[in-house]
Amino acid sequence: MTAPDSLDGTDPLLRGVGLDAQTRCAHYATARDVVALRFACCSAYWSCHRCHAELADHPAMPVPAGDFDRPHVLCGVCRTELSVTAYLALEAAADPACPACGAPFNPGCAAHAPLYFDVPASGSPAGDADPATRP
Repeated sequence: MTAPDSLDGTDPLLRGVGLDAQTRCAHYATARDVVALRFACCSAYWSCHRCHAELADHPAMPVPAGDFDRPHVLCGVCRTELSVTAYLALEAAADPACPACGAPFNPGCAAHAPLYFDVPASGSPAGDADPATRP
């Protein structure tokens, strides 16, 4: 296990493996991989779920639907914090981007939403789904 990286070596609120200045990590490093996410179990933002699995001393806990109005998403370009609700709405768009700076977000991240947020595989809030069909 390697020590967690942060953007400037001291920032405790952003964690990941091999972070660059816009929160890309060793696992996800395309031009659009500029979102960091905060799990329910952590006060820090993580570059990705793989970074959390590799560096944290506990399992990841997705953000419960009751906390979707709180900031759990960070734009790595401009550092704007977004609520889960706002982020999921952006991810539902064909070409998601930061509402503050316009930085394009990776549309493929929507496939990982259930790892970070209490949502069914479709990416909509869990409360919108029939509990019998939840994974």
